[in-house]
Amino acid sequence: MHTTDPLFQPLALGGLTLPNRIVMPPMTRSRATQPGDCANALMARYYAQRAGAGLIVSEGTYISPMGKGYAGTPGLCTPAQVAGWRGVTDAVHAAGGRIYAQLWHVGRLSHTSLLGGQAPVSSSAIQAEGVNVFIQNEDGSPNFVQASAPRALPVAEIQAIVEEYRQAARNAIAAGFDGVELHAANGYLVNQFLDSEANNRTDAYGGSLENRIRFLDEVARALVETLGDPARVGIRLAPLTTLNGCVDADPVATYTAAAKRLGEIGVGYIHIAEADWDDAPDMPLSFKEALRRVYPGVLIYAGKYTAERARDALQAGWADLIAFGRPFVANPDLPDRLRNDVPLAEHDRNTLFGGDARGLTDYPVSGAR
Repeated sequence: MHTTDPLFQPLALGGLTLPNRIVMPPMTRSRATQPGDCANALMARYYAQRAGAGLIVSEGTYISPMGKGYAGTPGLCTPAQVAGWRGVTDAVHAAGGRIYAQLWHVGRLSHTSLLGGQAPVSSSAIQAEGVNVFIQNEDGSPNFVQASAPRALPVAEIQAIVEEYRQAARNAIAAGFDGVELHAANGYLVNQFLDSEANNRTDAYGGSLENRIRFLDEVARALVETLGDPARVGIRLAPLTTLNGCVDADPVATYTAAAKRLGEIGVGYIHIAEADWDDAPDMPLSFKEALRRVYPGVLIYAGKYTAERARDALQAGWADLIAFGRPFVANPDLPDRLRNDVPLAEHDRNTLFGGDARGLTDYPVSGAR
């Protein structure tokens, strides 16, 4: 047992004791039962296999029918969907794990075929040009199509969506999750309010930085009120990326202010998604240190971290937890492999989205303990 290994130090979070600093982050796998978009026994096995993570955050789970953006993704807004997720959380807890639900509204990153013919909604009527979403053809085969043009949300509908987040948090509690993570990253709805170039509103939800933060603030407060413990709420942000067409004119100022506000609200953690594509620029250390200064809670970082980079980040003090995305796909026993320096298996890209157990639950463990 490497008791001095920074990756394997315990951490208190939201009434939980995480046995290590390794997080399994949200990863869309598009295997919810159809029709109904319900989590199922296959997904329960998948998550339970990975219960050795200090914390699991579920794949993005839509909070309402209009929040759906991809075929085969699960929801958390019908009784059947809540029951499906209860099977997952029971399996994870039986395996000794801890799991938060990621609450997801994609906003403009959807297609009319997924929304009963309706246009997607967003902060503004600005299309995400060149951004594709995953749908299924009539014969069930996968297809990627340009996201449909959205309509701008009136204020009354914005308030209704805040309430949908609140109800989704109640549903997460009923489904047995240990907490919730708000998806405010990667170009989805909250991000569409935050980033200046995706938001051309002239009312209380647009224009100034204070106004662009308002929707994030209101949703975060609703989640905290519903969970009853701020530490059981996390927020995922993607500060310096331009994923899915969301661009901010001054991301350092915007996201430092957002982190400061979330600290004032008292949320338990901020989950930072760094750029993880090939040749992506590194997030400046100065920015990470600035986030640490303004935000007193737990900071999770994700973005092509190796075990060595993860340990360095934890020892430097600007990170408290490190999320490993793709490595968890093909390595259900990832913590054991990292602890014992066992080589990591590579995932099959062709089985990431949709399908059956192949490429989901059939990756072997290494036997390392």
